[in-house]
Amino acid sequence: MPDLDREGGWLLTLDDTPQSYVDLAEPTHLEFEYVRRLGHLVDTLAPAGEPLDALHLGGGALTLPRYLAATRPGSRQQVVDIDGPLLTLIEEQLPWHGPGADITAAPGDAREALAAAPPGSADLVIADVFHGSRTPAHLTSVEFLRLAAAALRPGGCYAANLADGPPLDFARAQAATLRAVFPQTCLVAEPSVLRGRRYGNILLIGSDRPLPVEELSRSLAGDPFPARLCDAHALAELVGRTAPVLDSEARPSPPPPDGAFSIG
Repeated sequence: MPDLDREGGWLLTLDDTPQSYVDLAEPTHLEFEYVRRLGHLVDTLAPAGEPLDALHLGGGALTLPRYLAATRPGSRQQVVDIDGPLLTLIEEQLPWHGPGADITAAPGDAREALAAAPPGSADLVIADVFHGSRTPAHLTSVEFLRLAAAALRPGGCYAANLADGPPLDFARAQAATLRAVFPQTCLVAEPSVLRGRRYGNILLIGSDRPLPVEELSRSLAGDPFPARLCDAHALAELVGRTAPVLDSEARPSPPPPDGAFSIG
């Protein structure tokens, strides 16, 4: 649907749930808060304008790949989404091809794409995959994250967008899983979500090298809806004695409460 208040803006919905927002005239405009937070992460990973090789698991309307192409021209990006007809629709109605945009999009399963990725081929792996409103179980395990770690170059970064609500059992288990694979970790979410007051997006970030937590924290604090960054120490406290998730016990993320993401 076109955004009547912003020329060039388009909202993609799936089953009445907002899925993506893109501005064809200004790809650096990030409407959704969690996407803006991912944009801040992208901005802090390397010197301004330096290209990155990125693998995006979950495509939607390719909001973040467009942002990366605009802010870091020459970045080589691969997008994998299980919904082939959706990718075709987006390419026809909201095309992403343009100057500096080296973006390849193809239908496929996120885990299979990771398993097929050449070792050490990516600077950035972003997982933003939902089946309906839930993260599929096979994308929540230690074994899945090991595939992501193998696809990254030394110093590369993995980031996942998840959603959870009180009592945050899923988020704790996913944080424990992240810490089991990556030596450097952090979490980003709105304070109300972290306090267990409401359902919302949670970003989990991991790397084999120190993360730019101070710079990222400053960027997050300047947003209209500021998010809190939990560094490795705070994340360990959040996890407590929660065990990492293995394939044998993996479950999808909990369903959102009624109306959590509805546009009415």
